Amino acid sequence: PSRAAGPNDAIRVAVIGVRGQGMSHVGGYLGQADSRIVAVCDVDENVTGPALKAAEIRYGSKPKYYKDLRRVMDDKEIDAVSIATPNHWHALATIWACQAGKDVYVEKPVSHNVSEGRRMVQAARKFNRIVQTGTQCRSNKGIQEAIAYLRSGKLGKIYMAKGLCYKPRGSIGVKPDAPVPAGVDFKLWLGPAKERPFNPNRFHYNWHWFWDTGNGDLGNQGIHQMDLARWGLGKNELPLAVQSSGGRLGYKDQAETPNTQSVLLEFADCLLQFEVRGLPTHDEAKVKIGDLFYGTEGILAITSYSNWQVYLGPKMEPGPSGGGGGNHFANFLRAVRQRDPKLLHADIEEGHLSSAYCHLGNIAYRLNRKLAVDPATESILNDSEADAMLSRDYRAPFVVPEKI
Repeated sequence: PSRAAGPNDAIRVAVIGVRGQGMSHVGGYLGQADSRIVAVCDVDENVTGPALKAAEIRYGSKPKYYKDLRRVMDDKEIDAVSIATPNHWHALATIWACQAGKDVYVEKPVSHNVSEGRRMVQAARKFNRIVQTGTQCRSNKGIQEAIAYLRSGKLGKIYMAKGLCYKPRGSIGVKPDAPVPAGVDFKLWLGPAKERPFNPNRFHYNWHWFWDTGNGDLGNQGIHQMDLARWGLGKNELPLAVQSSGGRLGYKDQAETPNTQSVLLEFADCLLQFEVRGLPTHDEAKVKIGDLFYGTEGILAITSYSNWQVYLGPKMEPGPSGGGGGNHFANFLRAVRQRDPKLLHADIEEGHLSSAYCHLGNIAYRLNRKLAVDPATESILNDSEADAMLSRDYRAPFVVPEKI
């Protein structure tokens, strides 16, 4: 196990992946008095400058730099890792960290496929680790208020939720394969994914739009709204059935995932709809990226990461509203210090379930058929092709173990 932080010690954190969202992690920990960034890790040396510089300004000295995250796991001076890698690395990095006795903050979606998520939960429990999911809306006061209102019964029976991801996504065009840029360990970047030539269109950020490494906008922006929809419905298991349709519409480019997608998840007593619209579109009840909850007495609209508005009765008259933010990193650090995963606003199991909803929607989309799901075993019934897509073929030695 790694060094245990004492009650007055700063929790020593390594940030893994520091381009884009990783810099939000850097800023999050730099703003906390009870943590210290002691290491920065990225396979691309060219993107580490801002993170190292920010930490140097804050602490007066630069943290360590590692290119290979396995060296982070070896470093016994590190208490916790904060993972902002591409999706296909989330599970293995988290499991390795748990095995090394380190706590984990891991970005959403927590997994690249359904089975990975369950194994991450198993690793957290077996090694007694604190593992937070990066669905930061759960720490926002306004969202907590909205969920409390849904639980109050004032909207009557909540019979449907709808997640909306109406976020503009333009064409990424077509780019040829190219030499690996200097300073990049591309084979390590590929990790669990199959080996392929370097292509700049599959690298920084655009990896989201390829099935080997990403999960489309359903599993990128959409996971936030899927998580809130599941939370609002009070569902702590997989759905009974899933169907999805859509396409990459409006342009032709190199990407694989849909820019337009509709998903329907069925439960015994309610429905969860989800829509991805990456092309110009209108809002619904003043929501473009958010959620709608439909009750027998009205609807509740989550209009942003922190604000909500109720509309009551058949005339949809404005009702209660609210808002307010929070600090997801502070919540993680508090749980780490007190060794209590129940303090987490987004424990790894919450992240697994919400991520799995997105993965199931993508499987249904890719196979273009309705899936019957067994929530108890987290498997797909009577469809061996779909069931096989709950996992993936891993490239050795970057293999997520079948048993933890």
